[in-house]
Amino acid sequence: MAPNLRLIRLVEEVARAGVPIAPPALAAALDLPKPTIHRLLHTAEAEGLVQRHIDGRSYGPGRRLRLLAANTLSAQRVRTERLAIMRGLAAEIGETCNLAVPGRDGMVYIDRVETHWALRIQLPIGSRVPFHCTASGKLYLSTLAPARLKRWLAALPMPAETPRTLTSVEALMEELAHTKLRGYSLDDEEFMEGMAAIAVPICDDRGRLLSTLSVHAPVQRHDLPALTAHLDRLREAAAALRSLVLDERKTDTAGTNAPRA
Repeated sequence: MAPNLRLIRLVEEVARAGVPIAPPALAAALDLPKPTIHRLLHTAEAEGLVQRHIDGRSYGPGRRLRLLAANTLSAQRVRTERLAIMRGLAAEIGETCNLAVPGRDGMVYIDRVETHWALRIQLPIGSRVPFHCTASGKLYLSTLAPARLKRWLAALPMPAETPRTLTSVEALMEELAHTKLRGYSLDDEEFMEGMAAIAVPICDDRGRLLSTLSVHAPVQRHDLPALTAHLDRLREAAAALRSLVLDERKTDTAGTNAPRA
């Protein structure tokens, strides 16, 4: 077992046991020497991850581990609310909607709700898509300061994914200027032939882009004019998601400022 995983495995085992567990049982479960187990328990106890049972010999979850469990459940609740908003949007438009954030090499899909149609574009959670030819990517690029944007585009690979892909800096700069002005972005079969997409921003309370909400569809069902007709509904869903994020941040701040138990 890698040394940096031993403490994590020990904490997992304490949580999994469900009852206070003694060092010999931990050593057997993790196949580690007893001195190593005692050293790990000392570290975990000092950090509040585990705490001694009333018998003085066995250990159970500590304050930080209980807090981690509570925060994990809270995060799942937030995702449930987020998916409810996205499902409502996908059901109304009848197409797949996606939530994406900028990564190092492109936009990363962090959540999605699929359309019910058999004909769909398969881009699962975790997929990375290019900046220069996707609705979400162009929306992100449009938020960059002009000087930074020029540096980015000078170094950004811009392969022609389809015959419609914008591959010159000048053409993309012009498209990004239009995107910034109108406040939403379009993909006119630039990433995949036969697929159109529209994206709107989700911003923080200072107007900075947090993520993008997009809808994509085969052009046989929804071309760009058809998708743009749903712009108000997209913005409404983005506003609801923004409120969810801001409420979550307020809760995190309140929790950080609360006195420790």
